[in-house]
Amino acid sequence: MKYFVTFPSGQEKVVDVVHLPTGEIQVNVDGRQFLADALVSTSGATSMRVDGQMVDLWMEGTPPDVGVIALGRRFYATAESERMRALADATHNKAAGRGDGTVTSPMPGRVLKVLVQEGDAVAPGTPLVVVEAMKMENELFAESVGTVTKVHVVPGTNVEGGAKLVEIKA
Repeated sequence: MKYFVTFPSGQEKVVDVVHLPTGEIQVNVDGRQFLADALVSTSGATSMRVDGQMVDLWMEGTPPDVGVIALGRRFYATAESERMRALADATHNKAAGRGDGTVTSPMPGRVLKVLVQEGDAVAPGTPLVVVEAMKMENELFAESVGTVTKVHVVPGTNVEGGAKLVEIKA
């Protein structure tokens, strides 16, 4: 099955996943092939064996918008299967058109920096806000071209997951 992983910068990776008869998973990304196997631990992390190396992953969010913590770094992406993408195309509900231009906090945390002001023009990948959560800084980016119409927070604001941070109008 193919998956399309899109990062906040707009970069997209196609990930081809094949379940082998051995129970292992063959993963192809950018012409590189990996063998993987997953185990769910009691700590809530998923332990992955990728080409013989163990990596612990902590997942957050609700698909297709997910966050992953691995090797001390946090990553955000939209991950869609080819079936999800086909359904979105069929219903004219592509990822770029789903949002209402509101950037929200992916988790509870504290706003460290607001990098834009009302009236600023932004493009995909423009940094907007930095939110600290779980002792990690998470930089949130614009997903499309537009103008900042409202900034809902200031540095030092404590926010809940899903709280409005910035509104952008196309």
